[in-house]
Amino acid sequence: MELIKLGKKTYYIKNNTNIGVYKINDSDVILIDTGNDKEAGKKILKITEEQNWHVKIIINTHSHADHIGGNNVISSRTNCDIYSNKIETSFINNPILESAGLYGASPLFSLKNKFLYAKESKAKVIDNNINNLEIIDLKGHSYDMIGIKTDDDVIFLGDALASTNTINKYHIFYLYDLEEYLNTLEKLKTIKAKKYVLSHSEVTENIEELIKLNEYKINEIINNLYKILETKKTYEDILKEIFDIYNLEMNINQYYLVGASIKAYLSYLCNNDKITYEFINNKMYYKIKGDESHV
Repeated sequence: MELIKLGKKTYYIKNNTNIGVYKINDSDVILIDTGNDKEAGKKILKITEEQNWHVKIIINTHSHADHIGGNNVISSRTNCDIYSNKIETSFINNPILESAGLYGASPLFSLKNKFLYAKESKAKVIDNNINNLEIIDLKGHSYDMIGIKTDDDVIFLGDALASTNTINKYHIFYLYDLEEYLNTLEKLKTIKAKKYVLSHSEVTENIEELIKLNEYKINEIINNLYKILETKKTYEDILKEIFDIYNLEMNINQYYLVGASIKAYLSYLCNNDKITYEFINNKMYYKIKGDESHV
């Protein structure tokens, strides 16, 4: 981990999940996200202590485990407050909800891993005016995700944009709501800042090309789904073909994460009357709207 200055009061800690640091005053700071686990939290505390900073507040952009994993150890040692948006706080306070939401019931033990199941911490719903930080709704990747803009004209975007590396390596990035994600991409085209901090990418001064890349990949996936659904397919059939198209290797995490994202695409296409579904012999099949092809 490395502490890098971005403005008079704004810093970030370079990490697998980048951590924002905002100075309230000479001694107190706000953290934006806390990394994947307690080890990340300990390293963050070491850095802040070396600067003689006290962590006063944590703001979580959203509740995914790689953004809240250090909450517990940091809050227990500093007695800081933790904030996030309304729905996200429910998941932060009850981290079992992330893996349960993916699974749709009490999850398999193998889904209770550090990538999907952070240690519990106590979060409160954020106010729009915490120490002059601007809170921006960026829904889509998660239920109720937010970005945070500082008065140094630096904006922390969480996972509002999939990085170039993520798109090139995995193709399918996690989405909860495709409609909201597309709305967020449109919103990001209007949000100006000197620097943009993405959670899993390098800091940049321009996000225009990355927005275009996200849009391109979404359209590509939609077109692949249309091709797959030229004949009626079950969800499992669709998922297998998507994994094959992108040469992805299935494991328990990828099955549920990619699977949830594909469901987000299917919901979006159904809700916009592009595809539909029917039940045949107690199986659910998706198909292009108006398609009368055989199973």
